Amino acid sequence: MSMSAAHADALTSQQRGKRFEVAASVLALLADRTRLALLNQLSLGEADVTTLTEAIGASRPSVSQHLAKLRLAGLVAARKDGRHVVYSLHHGHLRRLVEESLNVADHRIGSLPPHD
Repeated sequence: MSMSAAHADALTSQQRGKRFEVAASVLALLADRTRLALLNQLSLGEADVTTLTEAIGASRPSVSQHLAKLRLAGLVAARKDGRHVVYSLHHGHLRRLVEESLNVADHRIGSLPPHD
C-alpha cells in the first residue's frame, strides 16, 4: 500500500471530503492552458515573468495574472531577486502532476497504448 493510500485510510470522512475538495481545486487550476504551460515551464526551474512570457508565448499581463492565481493557491512560490520576482514550483508533487497530464496528452495525440 502506498504512503498516500495508507494516509487516506486513516482519514475521517470529513478529512476525505476536504482532501477531494483541495485536489479538485488544484486540478481546476491546471485546466487552463496558460497556467499549465507556466507550471510546465517552472518544472524546468525558477524563472521571472519576462522569461516565462517569452517561453510560453503569452502576454505579460496574462502571465502575471495567472502567476498571481497560482501563488495565491499555494502552487508556486515567489521570491525577490533584485528588482525581479522569481517564481518556482512549490513542491515536486505538482511537477509530477503536470508531467503526467502531458504524458496523457501525448498518448491521446499519438494514439499510444495505455500503460502503468
